[in-house]
Amino acid sequence: MKDRIFIGDRYEVLSKVGAGGMADVYKGKDHKLNRFVAIKILKKEYREDEMFVRKFQSEAQAAAGLMHPNIVNVYDVGEEHGLYYMVMELVEGITLKEYINKKGRLSAKETISIAIQAANGIEAAHMHNIVHRDIKPQNIIISKEGKVKVTDFGIAKATSSNTISTNALGSVHYTSPEQARGGFSDFKSDIYSLGITLYEMVTGQVPFDGDSAVSIAIKHLQEEIMPPSEYVDHIPYSLEQIILKCTQKNADRRYLDINALKDDLKRSLVEPEGDFVVIGPMKVMDETILFSSDDVNKIQREAKRGVRDEYDDDYYEEDYEDDDYDDEDDEEYGERKREKNDDMNPRMAKIMRILTIVAVVIIIFVMLFIVGKATGLLKFGPSLSTEEEKKDEVKVPNIVGKTEEEAKKALDKYDLGISVKSREESTKYEEGKIIEQTPESGKKVKKKTTVTVIISSGKVAEEKEVPNVSGKSQSDAIKELEDAGFVPKVSGYETSTEFGKDEVISTNPAGGTMAPEGSEVGMLLSSGEDKPTIPEVVGKSRSDAESQLSQLGLLVTVEEEYNDSYGEGMVFYQSKAAGTRVPEGTTIVIKVSKGKKPVEKVTVPPVKGKSQSTAEKLLREAGLTWEVIRYEDNALEAGTVISASPTGKVDPGTKIGLVISNGPAQNETPPDTGNEGNEEDGGEGEVQQ
Repeated sequence: MKDRIFIGDRYEVLSKVGAGGMADVYKGKDHKLNRFVAIKILKKEYREDEMFVRKFQSEAQAAAGLMHPNIVNVYDVGEEHGLYYMVMELVEGITLKEYINKKGRLSAKETISIAIQAANGIEAAHMHNIVHRDIKPQNIIISKEGKVKVTDFGIAKATSSNTISTNALGSVHYTSPEQARGGFSDFKSDIYSLGITLYEMVTGQVPFDGDSAVSIAIKHLQEEIMPPSEYVDHIPYSLEQIILKCTQKNADRRYLDINALKDDLKRSLVEPEGDFVVIGPMKVMDETILFSSDDVNKIQREAKRGVRDEYDDDYYEEDYEDDDYDDEDDEEYGERKREKNDDMNPRMAKIMRILTIVAVVIIIFVMLFIVGKATGLLKFGPSLSTEEEKKDEVKVPNIVGKTEEEAKKALDKYDLGISVKSREESTKYEEGKIIEQTPESGKKVKKKTTVTVIISSGKVAEEKEVPNVSGKSQSDAIKELEDAGFVPKVSGYETSTEFGKDEVISTNPAGGTMAPEGSEVGMLLSSGEDKPTIPEVVGKSRSDAESQLSQLGLLVTVEEEYNDSYGEGMVFYQSKAAGTRVPEGTTIVIKVSKGKKPVEKVTVPPVKGKSQSTAEKLLREAGLTWEVIRYEDNALEAGTVISASPTGKVDPGTKIGLVISNGPAQNETPPDTGNEGNEEDGGEGEVQQ
């Protein structure tokens, strides 16, 4: 039997349910409170990296104080034997990203409903002065009950003012222009990201895409968003205006706060074509270039340093502390400059523009000269390098594929140092082997130069696109997934009116996403329509039985019959056995007892004047019994019935009394025997033989 794993002496780790950029998520059980939880554990390769540990702890601190029905609540956080963990609310469901992939596009009403719930969670964070900074469909979960919850405060930041300086950029498809520029991000940055999420819900696609994170970030800063109506017909006018207001590049033109956005979303449900969304006027500053060459260079510098170009799951990090960039100062400078320009005449303005261009050209040439001289690209005369400088240079050896220890030995021979930049998964090199080095091998550098390396945190399979098998039968889906190089596995069943029995509702990972070749793909299958189960109603009163069946959406037909075993008004029969599952609207027949069946009367047959044998036969056939009460002299022939009693209708089995004729009385005087009857001794005399 496999040993049970416990954390913190109370949390049992049950199974892995997901993985993110820096942490794995497990389903667990809190044995102290007897409830299931989600346990987020920092990945092994990041546990000794102080930056990642701080980021992980920052997420816990940011989310721990937030208790709201639209936020995945954090219950506990701790560290045990170098294992950093966070205990959170377990939400059974799928991410909004998976839901969009499954449906393609969402209706306006569904989009607004999800957005309002997500906004409620974001508002709760803003009320605690916390900016999420990574709002995206992957961080919004829809539970099986339809509850929307915001999760993953991994790069959230607490602030005591309206704006904060940031050094972290959320997933680049959803990031705000101010985050992409590395400037200030505030609550309005979350509004922008929620606007991009709204855009994806109604169109099924993000507004900006590209080959790299840098190109997408530049589009957020420079390109205007294509209105959703260009892709989707009949989108409500008010909803489109809400999305466009949320995604304004100038934060001042967005919603003042998340509550104002919620008000317009609610109004859009009532007035879908209403013209009530007010987008502020464009300032002169907005008409100028929003993205400078310095900003481009800054992002490209970070890209060359090895910033991860992953859009959905990892953080795109940039450090701009040295840039001393301030939006507010820049705007004040722009306003002052425009005021001065307004006072200049056209000729003077033209001269100033020419002088500015000349100054920029001079600065560029100076910078090129300095860089060229420093790198040796520009040489004046035979050589600026002395023989002594040449002796001080060495060629960088190739250390890719070596372990860190092997690399140190190889670099020591050339008097070079080594610095580990990061540890990343690799499709080529095993854990501990160097994936990449900078400067690259063969390049001449000065002695004492530090060679920066990236080390493999583990070898992973190449990623392939997961086929979209939603709506296909279980057998067809298994074949398609296996042909694509994945291992299909049934992860569960759900009732569904949209999918037939054993058809695939969704997969995890979702179809269209990338996953390692050979990895498991969980299939959620449909168990068919949600059919009610017939309850046991025999022995219940008629009213209780009808009520119970009707509440399940079943039709009831009642038949009444006499029954000796069940009292009047009690059900003694149902047409469908208890435990049977049937569709709603099915008719169930129940039989209700009228009580014991009453006894039916029988008519005494006319037997007067009939022979005794005939009378007995008639009485027997009528279900009656009889007895001879007496015999009487009568004019009727001897053995003939003189009378019967009772007559008319009687209960079955009633005994009928018969008077039988002895025949006519004899008039002859009996012979004298010499004995007289003594009246005192008994009346009539007895004949002595």
